[in-house]
Amino acid sequence: MMSELGRETVSAYAAAKGGLKMLTRNIASEYGSANIQCNGIGPGYIATPQTAPLRELQEDGSRHPFDQFIIAKTPAARWGNPEDLMGPAVFLASDASDFVNGHILYVDGGILAYIGKQPE
Repeated sequence: MMSELGRETVSAYAAAKGGLKMLTRNIASEYGSANIQCNGIGPGYIATPQTAPLRELQEDGSRHPFDQFIIAKTPAARWGNPEDLMGPAVFLASDASDFVNGHILYVDGGILAYIGKQPE
């Protein structure tokens, strides 16, 4: 996500993600003629132990502000689950993806495709 979108406080993280995206494309370019594909999976916001504090209810019973932000910005209206990444990983590891090279497959619930609701 952060290789595609800007957000405050995550500059170093975003730079690392952008570097991985370009490394993927360069490896694909360099080794494609040897029938070696290099692709990546770009997970959206995934419910993991690391993100649990952002998803826990506040003391007053309300959602964490970042949780509200993610739900509002994601057309799927939820955090992803680790299981959501399994199908794309199997596809990229299979012969079905032999002509897919240098691609980042975003598994993000549509967040990169969504500009937000139109103001009323």
